[in-house]
Amino acid sequence: MKNIFLLMLLFILSCQNEKKKGNTDSTQNTTEISNDIEYSDWITIFDGKSFEGWHIYNSSDKIDSWSIIDSAMVLTPDEKNIGSGTGKDIVTDNSYTNFELSLEWKISEGGNSGIFWGVVEDKKFPTPFITGPEIQVLDNERHKDAFIKPNFHQAGALYDIVEPTSNVCNPAGEWNHVLLKINHLTNKGEVKLNGTKIVSFPLKGPTWDKLIENTKFRNIEDVNYDPLFNPNFGYFDTGKIGLQDHGDKVSYRNIKIREIK
Repeated sequence: MKNIFLLMLLFILSCQNEKKKGNTDSTQNTTEISNDIEYSDWITIFDGKSFEGWHIYNSSDKIDSWSIIDSAMVLTPDEKNIGSGTGKDIVTDNSYTNFELSLEWKISEGGNSGIFWGVVEDKKFPTPFITGPEIQVLDNERHKDAFIKPNFHQAGALYDIVEPTSNVCNPAGEWNHVLLKINHLTNKGEVKLNGTKIVSFPLKGPTWDKLIENTKFRNIEDVNYDPLFNPNFGYFDTGKIGLQDHGDKVSYRNIKIREIK
């Protein structure tokens, strides 16, 4: 009888420990990553409850590939579309020119996604990357793009253009904080990942033209896009913020913006 009592007691304690673990994980899923940003004059552009203020790029279709889980917008692709994407990139309703964008992202193992800015919607631009430059979101430990040299495709890179100065990316399944600053008044852009400045670049001028002249964005190898020479990449000072459907599970949360005047 005594042995049965001890076994029951151990079972109850084990259940309580599991419950505590579950509560801890739930808190981590909804808690904002600590940083030194004062958000008093920032605007929240994703409230964690609805997709108000966002829509599918170049479409009025319902946002069905993305869902809201634990106050984050989550892309969960069908198994047949994993790694390929279905063109369900989402963009903001509003456009921005000079701003700071703060958000957190979490990528799945081997996953790939991206954050666009300067996106202009038009049927002659079939995807956001025709106009909008991209900050890379990637599993640096597993995705093959992370091992391409130079490191133009690693997390935090100005994709295919400027490599990060260091790898400060948290592993797949963990949250990362990005601060993107775009200021046409000073002709400067920069990226901070998890509090570390890792990328800086001009937004216009000879240096920018030199950076992009040999990239795939200047010479679009896409039969669906005409002309093949693309003069529109990074051209528009004012555009929308976009989040990429690259066919891998990815989560975004705590999305805020502050316009620079």
